[in-house]
Amino acid sequence: MGLAARASLFVPLRLCAKPFSGPRKQGSFAQGQAPPYIHPMTSPTDPRRFLYRADALDPDLAQKLAQEALAQADDGELYLQYRATESFGFDDGRLKTADYSTDAGFGLRAVSGEMTGFAHASEISAGAIRRAAGTLALLDPAAQAPAGPPTRTNRHLYDEANPLDLIPFAKKVALCQEVDAAARARDPRVVQVSVALAGSWSVVEIVRADGFLATDIRPLVRLNVSIVVEENGRRESGYFGLGGRYMYDHLFEPEQWNRAIDEALSQALVNLRAVDAPAGEFTVLLGPGWPGVLLHEAVGHGLEGDFNRKGTSAFSGRIGQRVAAPGVTVVDDGSIAQRRGSLSIDDEGTPTQENILIEDGILKAYMQDRLNARLMGVAPTGNGRRESFAHAPMPRMTNTFMRGGNDDPAELLSRVKNGIFAKSFGGGQVDIVSGKFVFSCTEAYKIENGRLGDSIKGATLIGDGPSVLTKVLGIGNDMALDEGIGVCGKGGQSVPAGVGQPTLLVGGLTVGGTA
Repeated sequence: MGLAARASLFVPLRLCAKPFSGPRKQGSFAQGQAPPYIHPMTSPTDPRRFLYRADALDPDLAQKLAQEALAQADDGELYLQYRATESFGFDDGRLKTADYSTDAGFGLRAVSGEMTGFAHASEISAGAIRRAAGTLALLDPAAQAPAGPPTRTNRHLYDEANPLDLIPFAKKVALCQEVDAAARARDPRVVQVSVALAGSWSVVEIVRADGFLATDIRPLVRLNVSIVVEENGRRESGYFGLGGRYMYDHLFEPEQWNRAIDEALSQALVNLRAVDAPAGEFTVLLGPGWPGVLLHEAVGHGLEGDFNRKGTSAFSGRIGQRVAAPGVTVVDDGSIAQRRGSLSIDDEGTPTQENILIEDGILKAYMQDRLNARLMGVAPTGNGRRESFAHAPMPRMTNTFMRGGNDDPAELLSRVKNGIFAKSFGGGQVDIVSGKFVFSCTEAYKIENGRLGDSIKGATLIGDGPSVLTKVLGIGNDMALDEGIGVCGKGGQSVPAGVGQPTLLVGGLTVGGTA
Protein backbone atom coordinates (compact mmCIF):
# COMPACT_ATOMS: atom_id res chain seq x y z
CA MET A 1 0.00 0.00 0.00
CA GLY A 2 2.93 2.32 -0.64
CA LEU A 3 4.55 3.95 2.34
CA ALA A 4 2.87 2.48 5.38
CA ALA A 5 2.05 4.63 8.36
CA ARG A 6 3.38 1.87 10.56
CA ALA A 7 6.97 0.86 11.00
CA SER A 8 8.80 -1.46 13.31
CA LEU A 9 12.16 -2.69 14.50
CA PHE A 10 12.27 -6.32 15.46
CA VAL A 11 14.62 -9.16 16.35
CA PRO A 12 14.17 -12.33 14.30
CA LEU A 13 14.87 -15.31 16.51
CA ARG A 14 15.92 -17.20 13.43
CA LEU A 15 17.92 -14.98 11.14
CA CYS A 16 17.70 -16.26 7.60
CA ALA A 17 18.64 -13.77 4.93
CA LYS A 18 15.41 -12.43 3.46
CA PRO A 19 15.11 -13.61 -0.15
CA PHE A 20 14.79 -11.20 -3.00
CA SER A 21 11.57 -11.25 -4.97
CA GLY A 22 13.35 -12.61 -8.02
CA PRO A 23 14.06 -16.30 -8.54
CA ARG A 24 16.73 -17.71 -6.26
CA LYS A 25 19.74 -19.28 -7.91
CA GLN A 26 20.64 -22.12 -5.61
CA GLY A 27 24.32 -22.93 -5.90
CA SER A 28 24.64 -21.40 -9.36
CA PHE A 29 28.39 -21.37 -8.88
CA ALA A 30 30.69 -22.21 -5.99
CA GLN A 31 31.41 -19.70 -3.25
CA GLY A 32 34.41 -17.60 -4.15
CA GLN A 33 34.36 -18.74 -7.77
CA ALA A 34 33.85 -16.11 -10.43
CA PRO A 35 30.77 -16.48 -12.62
CA PRO A 36 31.43 -17.52 -16.20
CA TYR A 37 32.28 -15.03 -18.94
CA ILE A 38 34.02 -12.45 -16.77
CA HIS A 39 34.08 -9.18 -18.60
CA PRO A 40 37.62 -8.11 -19.58
CA MET A 41 37.05 -4.72 -17.87
CA THR A 42 36.99 -6.50 -14.51
CA SER A 43 39.63 -8.73 -12.94
CA PRO A 44 39.15 -12.20 -11.39
CA THR A 45 39.42 -10.60 -7.92
CA ASP A 46 37.31 -7.51 -8.62
CA PRO A 47 33.94 -7.82 -6.81
CA ARG A 48 32.32 -6.10 -9.80
CA ARG A 49 32.87 -9.35 -11.71
CA PHE A 50 29.58 -10.50 -10.21
CA LEU A 51 27.76 -7.59 -11.88
CA TYR A 52 29.31 -7.52 -15.34
CA ARG A 53 29.59 -10.47 -17.70
CA ALA A 54 31.01 -10.38 -21.19
CA ASP A 55 27.88 -11.92 -22.68
CA ALA A 56 25.43 -9.61 -20.85
CA LEU A 57 26.66 -6.17 -19.77
CA ASP A 58 29.83 -4.12 -19.37
CA PRO A 59 30.40 -0.92 -17.35
CA ASP A 60 30.46 1.37 -20.39
CA LEU A 61 27.21 -0.06 -21.72
CA ALA A 62 25.59 0.26 -18.28
CA GLN A 63 26.48 3.96 -18.27
CA LYS A 64 25.07 4.40 -21.78
CA LEU A 65 21.82 2.62 -20.89
CA ALA A 66 21.39 4.76 -17.76
CA GLN A 67 21.84 7.92 -19.85
CA GLU A 68 19.24 6.77 -22.37
CA ALA A 69 16.69 5.61 -19.80
CA LEU A 70 16.96 8.70 -17.58
CA ALA A 71 17.42 11.39 -20.23
CA GLN A 72 14.12 13.12 -19.41
CA ALA A 73 14.07 12.53 -15.66
CA ASP A 74 14.83 14.85 -12.76
CA ASP A 75 16.77 12.13 -11.00
CA GLY A 76 17.21 8.40 -10.78
CA GLU A 77 19.74 5.62 -11.14
CA LEU A 78 20.52 2.15 -12.36
CA TYR A 79 21.16 0.02 -9.27
CA LEU A 80 23.04 -3.25 -9.78
CA GLN A 81 23.35 -5.82 -7.00
CA TYR A 82 24.77 -9.26 -6.34
CA ARG A 83 24.33 -10.98 -2.98
CA ALA A 84 25.32 -14.33 -1.53
CA THR A 85 23.61 -15.49 1.66
CA GLU A 86 23.86 -18.47 3.94
CA SER A 87 22.22 -19.55 7.18
CA PHE A 88 22.49 -22.47 9.58
CA GLY A 89 19.84 -23.50 12.10
CA PHE A 90 20.88 -25.86 14.89
CA ASP A 91 18.07 -27.13 17.12
CA ASP A 92 17.47 -30.09 19.46
CA GLY A 93 21.12 -31.04 19.17
CA ARG A 94 21.00 -31.38 15.39
CA LEU A 95 21.59 -29.29 12.31
CA LYS A 96 18.04 -28.63 11.11
CA THR A 97 18.60 -26.19 8.25
CA ALA A 98 21.49 -25.13 6.04
CA ASP A 99 20.93 -22.75 3.16
CA TYR A 100 23.17 -21.08 0.61
CA SER A 101 21.89 -18.96 -2.26
CA THR A 102 22.92 -16.21 -4.64
CA ASP A 103 20.84 -13.42 -6.12
CA ALA A 104 21.62 -10.79 -8.72
CA GLY A 105 19.56 -8.16 -10.45
CA PHE A 106 18.98 -4.49 -11.13
CA GLY A 107 16.53 -1.77 -10.24
CA LEU A 108 15.97 1.13 -12.64
CA ARG A 109 14.37 4.25 -11.18
CA ALA A 110 13.38 7.54 -12.82
CA VAL A 111 12.03 10.51 -10.86
CA SER A 112 10.06 13.40 -12.35
CA GLY A 113 8.70 15.91 -9.86
CA GLU A 114 6.95 13.84 -7.22
CA MET A 115 6.40 10.92 -9.60
CA THR A 116 8.61 7.85 -9.54
CA GLY A 117 8.86 5.14 -12.15
CA PHE A 118 10.58 1.93 -11.08
CA ALA A 119 11.29 -1.39 -12.78
CA HIS A 120 13.49 -4.29 -11.74
CA ALA A 121 14.56 -7.74 -12.86
CA SER A 122 16.60 -10.61 -11.49
CA GLU A 123 18.76 -10.59 -14.63
CA ILE A 124 21.63 -8.22 -15.23
CA SER A 125 21.74 -7.78 -18.99
CA ALA A 126 21.48 -5.01 -21.54
CA GLY A 127 18.27 -6.48 -22.93
CA ALA A 128 16.56 -6.61 -19.56
CA ILE A 129 17.59 -3.03 -18.75
CA ARG A 130 16.25 -1.81 -22.11
CA ARG A 131 12.92 -3.54 -21.49
CA ALA A 132 12.74 -1.94 -18.04
CA ALA A 133 13.52 1.46 -19.52
CA GLY A 134 10.45 1.15 -21.70
CA THR A 135 8.20 1.26 -18.66
CA LEU A 136 9.65 4.62 -17.61
CA ALA A 137 8.30 6.29 -20.75
CA LEU A 138 4.98 6.74 -18.96
CA LEU A 139 6.54 9.43 -16.74
CA ASP A 140 6.03 13.05 -17.67
CA PRO A 141 9.30 14.70 -18.80
CA ALA A 142 11.11 16.67 -16.12
CA ALA A 143 10.11 20.33 -15.88
CA GLN A 144 13.43 21.43 -14.45
CA ALA A 145 17.13 20.71 -14.80
CA PRO A 146 18.28 17.27 -13.60
CA ALA A 147 19.44 17.01 -10.00
CA GLY A 148 23.20 17.03 -9.49
CA PRO A 149 25.09 13.85 -8.60
CA PRO A 150 25.81 12.77 -5.02
CA THR A 151 29.00 13.92 -3.34
CA ARG A 152 31.85 11.58 -4.12
CA THR A 153 33.79 9.83 -1.38
CA ASN A 154 36.94 7.71 -1.19
CA ARG A 155 35.86 6.19 2.12
CA HIS A 156 35.26 2.45 2.11
CA LEU A 157 34.06 0.96 5.41
CA TYR A 158 34.62 -2.62 4.29
CA ASP A 159 37.22 -4.43 2.21
CA GLU A 160 36.47 -6.83 -0.59
CA ALA A 161 36.78 -10.06 1.42
CA ASN A 162 33.70 -12.27 1.45
CA PRO A 163 33.12 -13.67 4.97
CA LEU A 164 31.18 -16.60 3.55
CA ASP A 165 34.29 -17.88 1.79
CA LEU A 166 36.87 -17.62 4.55
CA ILE A 167 35.56 -20.29 6.95
CA PRO A 168 34.66 -23.80 5.72
CA PHE A 169 31.11 -25.11 5.92
CA ALA A 170 32.11 -27.83 8.39
CA LYS A 171 33.63 -25.33 10.80
CA LYS A 172 30.42 -23.27 10.83
CA VAL A 173 28.37 -26.35 11.65
CA ALA A 174 30.92 -27.32 14.32
CA LEU A 175 30.53 -23.90 15.95
CA CYS A 176 26.75 -24.36 16.19
CA GLN A 177 27.29 -27.79 17.71
CA GLU A 178 29.84 -26.48 20.20
CA VAL A 179 27.54 -23.66 21.30
CA ASP A 180 24.66 -26.12 21.71
CA ALA A 181 26.74 -28.51 23.85
CA ALA A 182 28.20 -25.72 25.99
CA ALA A 183 24.77 -24.21 26.64
CA ARG A 184 23.30 -27.56 27.74
CA ALA A 185 26.24 -28.13 30.07
CA ARG A 186 25.75 -24.76 31.79
CA ASP A 187 22.70 -25.71 33.85
CA PRO A 188 20.64 -28.86 34.33
CA ARG A 189 17.46 -26.84 33.85
CA VAL A 190 18.29 -26.20 30.19
CA VAL A 191 15.86 -28.27 28.10
CA GLN A 192 16.17 -26.68 24.67
CA VAL A 193 18.85 -24.77 22.79
CA SER A 194 18.54 -23.13 19.39
CA VAL A 195 21.56 -21.71 17.58
CA ALA A 196 21.40 -19.72 14.35
CA LEU A 197 24.41 -18.56 12.36
CA ALA A 198 23.97 -16.41 9.28
CA GLY A 199 25.99 -14.32 6.88
CA SER A 200 25.63 -12.36 3.69
CA TRP A 201 27.94 -10.54 1.30
CA SER A 202 26.73 -8.01 -1.22
CA VAL A 203 28.27 -5.81 -3.88
CA VAL A 204 26.22 -2.93 -5.28
CA GLU A 205 26.94 -0.42 -8.03
CA ILE A 206 25.02 2.79 -8.63
CA VAL A 207 25.12 4.15 -12.19
CA ARG A 208 23.65 7.57 -12.99
CA ALA A 209 22.93 9.38 -16.23
CA ASP A 210 25.33 12.20 -15.32
CA GLY A 211 28.35 9.88 -15.30
CA PHE A 212 28.39 9.31 -11.55
CA LEU A 213 29.29 5.77 -10.52
CA ALA A 214 29.77 4.34 -7.02
CA THR A 215 30.42 0.82 -5.74
CA ASP A 216 29.97 -0.55 -2.22
CA ILE A 217 30.84 -3.84 -0.52
CA ARG A 218 28.54 -4.96 2.31
CA PRO A 219 29.31 -7.92 4.58
CA LEU A 220 26.92 -8.89 7.39
CA VAL A 221 27.16 -11.73 9.93
CA ARG A 222 25.14 -12.78 12.96
CA LEU A 223 24.94 -15.39 15.74
CA ASN A 224 21.74 -16.03 17.74
CA VAL A 225 21.38 -18.20 20.83
CA SER A 226 17.98 -19.07 22.34
CA ILE A 227 17.67 -21.14 25.51
CA VAL A 228 14.60 -22.68 27.21
CA VAL A 229 14.82 -23.71 30.86
CA GLU A 230 12.35 -25.72 32.94
CA GLU A 231 11.82 -26.01 36.69
CA ASN A 232 8.84 -27.46 38.55
CA GLY A 233 6.83 -27.67 35.33
CA ARG A 234 7.40 -24.02 34.38
CA ARG A 235 9.24 -23.15 31.20
CA GLU A 236 10.80 -19.82 30.28
CA SER A 237 13.14 -18.67 27.54
CA GLY A 238 16.03 -16.30 27.06
CA TYR A 239 17.68 -14.94 23.95
CA PHE A 240 20.87 -13.16 22.94
CA GLY A 241 22.24 -12.23 19.56
CA LEU A 242 25.25 -10.40 18.22
CA GLY A 243 26.52 -9.44 14.81
CA GLY A 244 27.59 -6.68 12.49
CA ARG A 245 29.36 -5.81 9.27
CA TYR A 246 32.58 -7.72 9.83
CA MET A 247 34.11 -11.13 9.23
CA TYR A 248 32.92 -14.35 10.90
CA ASP A 249 36.16 -14.51 12.93
CA HIS A 250 34.71 -12.34 15.71
CA LEU A 251 31.77 -14.69 16.24
CA PHE A 252 34.12 -17.69 16.41
CA GLU A 253 36.05 -16.21 19.34
CA PRO A 254 35.14 -18.32 22.44
CA GLU A 255 34.62 -15.25 24.60
CA GLN A 256 31.97 -13.99 22.18
CA TRP A 257 29.84 -17.10 21.79
CA ASN A 258 30.24 -17.95 25.48
CA ARG A 259 28.95 -14.47 26.30
CA ALA A 260 25.94 -15.14 24.07
CA ILE A 261 25.24 -18.36 26.00
CA ASP A 262 25.65 -16.66 29.39
CA GLU A 263 23.35 -13.76 28.50
CA ALA A 264 20.63 -16.00 27.03
CA LEU A 265 20.76 -18.37 30.00
CA SER A 266 20.74 -15.51 32.51
CA GLN A 267 17.64 -14.02 30.90
CA ALA A 268 15.87 -17.39 30.89
CA LEU A 269 16.63 -18.00 34.59
CA VAL A 270 15.51 -14.49 35.49
CA ASN A 271 12.22 -15.09 33.70
CA LEU A 272 11.84 -18.39 35.55
CA ARG A 273 11.43 -16.37 38.76
CA ALA A 274 9.37 -13.59 37.22
CA VAL A 275 6.03 -12.51 38.64
CA ASP A 276 3.18 -10.91 36.72
CA ALA A 277 3.88 -7.34 35.68
CA PRO A 278 1.85 -4.58 37.32
CA ALA A 279 -0.28 -2.27 35.18
CA GLY A 280 -0.55 1.48 35.38
CA GLU A 281 1.57 4.59 35.00
CA PHE A 282 5.12 4.27 36.33
CA THR A 283 8.50 5.92 36.29
CA VAL A 284 10.58 3.71 34.00
CA LEU A 285 14.34 3.20 34.01
CA LEU A 286 15.57 2.02 30.60
CA GLY A 287 18.85 0.14 30.31
CA PRO A 288 21.63 1.11 27.88
CA GLY A 289 22.13 -0.32 24.40
CA TRP A 290 19.30 -2.30 22.84
CA PRO A 291 16.50 -0.45 24.75
CA GLY A 292 17.31 2.32 22.28
CA VAL A 293 14.75 0.49 20.15
CA LEU A 294 12.27 2.69 22.01
CA LEU A 295 14.04 5.74 20.61
CA HIS A 296 13.99 4.17 17.14
CA GLU A 297 10.23 3.76 17.27
CA ALA A 298 9.21 6.73 19.39
CA VAL A 299 10.97 9.40 17.32
CA GLY A 300 13.18 7.77 14.68
CA HIS A 301 10.55 6.94 12.07
CA GLY A 302 8.79 10.20 12.76
CA LEU A 303 11.97 12.05 11.75
CA GLU A 304 12.24 10.43 8.32
CA GLY A 305 11.83 12.92 5.49
CA ASP A 306 8.95 11.35 3.55
CA PHE A 307 6.51 11.47 6.46
CA ASN A 308 7.45 15.07 7.22
CA ARG A 309 7.23 16.27 3.62
CA LYS A 310 3.73 14.83 3.45
CA GLY A 311 2.79 16.29 6.83
CA THR A 312 1.85 12.91 8.29
CA SER A 313 4.46 12.79 11.05
CA ALA A 314 3.84 14.08 14.55
CA PHE A 315 7.08 16.07 14.05
CA SER A 316 6.09 17.76 10.76
CA GLY A 317 6.90 21.49 10.65
CA ARG A 318 8.64 21.50 14.02
CA ILE A 319 12.25 22.22 13.03
CA GLY A 320 13.71 24.58 15.63
CA GLN A 321 11.14 23.67 18.26
CA ARG A 322 11.69 21.88 21.55
CA VAL A 323 10.63 18.24 21.20
CA ALA A 324 12.61 16.68 24.06
CA ALA A 325 13.92 17.48 27.51
CA PRO A 326 17.13 19.52 27.84
CA GLY A 327 20.18 17.30 27.46
CA VAL A 328 18.56 14.95 24.95
CA THR A 329 20.64 14.70 21.75
CA VAL A 330 19.62 12.15 19.13
CA VAL A 331 21.92 11.18 16.24
CA ASP A 332 21.65 8.98 13.17
CA ASP A 333 25.05 7.89 11.89
CA GLY A 334 25.55 5.35 9.11
CA SER A 335 29.32 5.86 8.93
CA ILE A 336 30.35 3.96 12.08
CA ALA A 337 32.52 1.05 10.98
CA GLN A 338 31.25 -2.51 11.56
CA ARG A 339 27.86 -1.46 12.88
CA ARG A 340 24.81 -3.27 11.55
CA GLY A 341 23.21 -0.18 10.02
CA SER A 342 26.40 1.25 8.51
CA LEU A 343 27.15 1.69 4.81
CA SER A 344 29.92 3.49 2.94
CA ILE A 345 27.23 5.04 0.73
CA ASP A 346 23.48 4.80 0.86
CA ASP A 347 21.48 3.10 -1.89
CA GLU A 348 21.44 6.25 -4.03
CA GLY A 349 25.21 6.83 -3.82
CA THR A 350 25.18 9.54 -1.13
CA PRO A 351 27.94 9.04 1.47
CA THR A 352 26.60 8.19 4.92
CA GLN A 353 27.35 10.66 7.68
CA GLU A 354 26.56 11.75 11.21
CA ASN A 355 23.20 13.55 11.27
CA ILE A 356 22.19 15.39 14.44
CA LEU A 357 18.40 15.14 14.55
CA ILE A 358 17.68 16.53 18.01
CA GLU A 359 20.24 18.64 19.88
CA ASP A 360 19.77 19.47 23.55
CA GLY A 361 16.05 18.84 23.09
CA ILE A 362 15.63 21.02 19.94
CA LEU A 363 14.61 19.43 16.63
CA LYS A 364 17.35 20.18 14.09
CA ALA A 365 16.81 18.04 11.01
CA TYR A 366 15.10 15.11 9.33
CA MET A 367 16.68 12.10 7.63
CA GLN A 368 16.53 12.46 3.87
CA ASP A 369 16.83 10.52 0.66
CA ARG A 370 17.38 12.44 -2.58
CA LEU A 371 13.74 12.73 -3.67
CA ASN A 372 12.38 14.12 -0.42
CA ALA A 373 15.44 16.32 0.15
CA ARG A 374 14.97 17.93 -3.29
CA LEU A 375 11.27 18.52 -2.74
CA MET A 376 11.91 19.98 0.72
CA GLY A 377 14.79 22.17 -0.44
CA VAL A 378 17.46 20.57 1.75
CA ALA A 379 20.50 18.37 1.20
CA PRO A 380 20.25 14.55 1.22
CA THR A 381 21.69 13.02 4.39
CA GLY A 382 22.77 9.56 3.23
CA ASN A 383 19.56 7.87 4.41
CA GLY A 384 18.18 6.65 1.07
CA ARG A 385 17.93 2.89 1.64
CA ARG A 386 16.30 -0.09 -0.06
CA GLU A 387 15.95 -3.75 0.84
CA SER A 388 17.32 -4.93 -2.49
CA PHE A 389 17.47 -4.20 -6.23
CA ALA A 390 13.77 -5.10 -6.36
CA HIS A 391 12.80 -2.08 -4.23
CA ALA A 392 12.91 1.69 -4.68
CA PRO A 393 14.80 3.69 -2.03
CA MET A 394 13.11 5.67 0.72
CA PRO A 395 14.31 7.60 3.79
CA ARG A 396 15.42 5.08 6.43
CA MET A 397 17.42 5.10 9.65
CA THR A 398 20.93 3.62 9.83
CA ASN A 399 22.27 3.61 13.43
CA THR A 400 20.08 5.85 15.58
CA PHE A 401 21.05 6.59 19.16
CA MET A 402 20.96 9.09 22.02
CA ARG A 403 24.22 10.52 23.26
CA GLY A 404 25.22 9.94 26.87
CA GLY A 405 24.70 12.41 29.68
CA ASN A 406 26.35 13.02 33.03
CA ASP A 407 24.22 10.96 35.42
CA ASP A 408 25.47 7.88 37.28
CA PRO A 409 23.13 4.97 36.39
CA ALA A 410 23.13 3.80 40.03
CA GLU A 411 22.05 7.26 41.15
CA LEU A 412 19.23 7.24 38.60
CA LEU A 413 18.01 3.94 40.05
CA SER A 414 18.10 5.37 43.56
CA ARG A 415 15.68 8.13 42.53
CA VAL A 416 12.88 5.69 41.74
CA LYS A 417 10.56 4.81 44.62
CA ASN A 418 8.03 2.75 42.68
CA GLY A 419 8.75 1.95 39.05
CA ILE A 420 9.98 -0.45 36.41
CA PHE A 421 13.46 -1.23 35.12
CA ALA A 422 13.30 -2.37 31.47
CA LYS A 423 16.58 -4.10 30.62
CA SER A 424 15.67 -5.65 27.29
CA PHE A 425 12.93 -5.51 24.66
CA GLY A 426 11.75 -7.98 22.10
CA GLY A 427 10.95 -5.19 19.66
CA GLY A 428 8.27 -2.60 19.04
CA GLN A 429 6.16 -0.72 16.55
CA VAL A 430 4.86 2.79 16.04
CA ASP A 431 2.01 4.58 14.30
CA ILE A 432 3.77 7.39 12.44
CA VAL A 433 0.76 9.73 12.30
CA SER A 434 -0.07 9.71 16.01
CA GLY A 435 3.40 8.77 17.26
CA LYS A 436 1.93 6.09 19.53
CA PHE A 437 4.23 3.15 20.20
CA VAL A 438 4.18 -0.17 22.02
CA PHE A 439 7.06 -2.38 23.24
CA SER A 440 7.19 -5.79 24.85
CA CYS A 441 9.82 -6.31 27.55
CA THR A 442 11.81 -9.55 27.48
CA GLU A 443 13.58 -8.79 30.77
CA ALA A 444 12.26 -6.31 33.31
CA TYR A 445 12.15 -5.74 37.07
CA LYS A 446 10.14 -3.88 39.67
CA ILE A 447 11.91 -0.98 41.35
CA GLU A 448 11.06 -0.47 45.01
CA ASN A 449 12.59 2.33 47.07
CA GLY A 450 15.56 2.75 44.77
CA ARG A 451 16.41 -0.95 44.50
CA LEU A 452 15.67 -3.69 41.98
CA GLY A 453 12.90 -6.01 43.12
CA ASP A 454 11.24 -9.03 41.52
CA SER A 455 11.68 -9.74 37.86
CA ILE A 456 8.39 -9.37 35.97
CA LYS A 457 6.88 -10.95 32.88
CA GLY A 458 4.27 -9.68 30.44
CA ALA A 459 5.29 -6.02 30.73
CA THR A 460 4.45 -3.76 27.78
CA LEU A 461 5.46 -0.11 27.51
CA ILE A 462 2.94 2.19 25.84
CA GLY A 463 3.40 5.85 24.95
CA ASP A 464 3.73 8.38 22.17
CA GLY A 465 6.83 9.78 20.52
CA PRO A 466 6.03 13.50 20.74
CA SER A 467 5.84 13.37 24.52
CA VAL A 468 8.09 10.55 25.70
CA LEU A 469 11.38 12.43 25.26
CA THR A 470 9.93 15.44 27.08
CA LYS A 471 9.56 13.16 30.11
CA VAL A 472 13.25 12.26 30.35
CA LEU A 473 14.35 12.94 33.93
CA GLY A 474 17.93 11.68 33.76
CA ILE A 475 20.52 10.63 31.19
CA GLY A 476 23.22 8.13 32.14
CA ASN A 477 26.91 8.40 31.31
CA ASP A 478 26.97 4.82 29.96
CA MET A 479 25.86 5.19 26.33
CA ALA A 480 26.11 1.92 24.43
CA LEU A 481 25.17 0.74 20.97
CA ASP A 482 23.24 -2.49 20.58
CA GLU A 483 24.86 -5.85 19.81
CA GLY A 484 23.93 -5.73 16.11
CA ILE A 485 20.58 -7.52 16.02
CA GLY A 486 17.94 -5.15 14.65
CA VAL A 487 15.90 -5.47 11.47
CA CYS A 488 13.77 -2.44 10.65
CA GLY A 489 10.52 -2.77 8.72
CA LYS A 490 8.87 0.06 6.80
CA GLY A 491 6.69 0.17 3.72
CA GLY A 492 7.09 -3.57 3.17
CA GLN A 493 10.89 -3.37 3.16
CA SER A 494 13.28 -4.73 5.79
CA VAL A 495 16.81 -3.40 6.31
CA PRO A 496 19.47 -3.92 9.01
CA ALA A 497 19.54 -1.09 11.54
CA GLY A 498 21.33 -0.19 14.75
CA VAL A 499 20.14 1.51 17.93
CA GLY A 500 21.68 2.74 21.15
CA GLN A 501 21.28 4.89 24.21
CA PRO A 502 22.54 5.42 27.76
CA THR A 503 20.53 4.47 30.83
CA LEU A 504 17.45 6.72 30.77
CA LEU A 505 15.04 7.71 33.50
CA VAL A 506 11.62 8.49 32.06
CA GLY A 507 8.64 9.66 34.06
CA GLY A 508 5.01 8.73 33.52
CA LEU A 509 5.05 5.87 31.01
CA THR A 510 2.07 3.55 30.77
CA VAL A 511 2.89 -0.07 31.58
CA GLY A 512 0.53 -2.75 30.40
CA GLY A 513 0.76 -5.77 32.69
CA THR A 514 -1.06 -8.88 33.78
CA ALA A 515 -1.26 -8.31 37.53
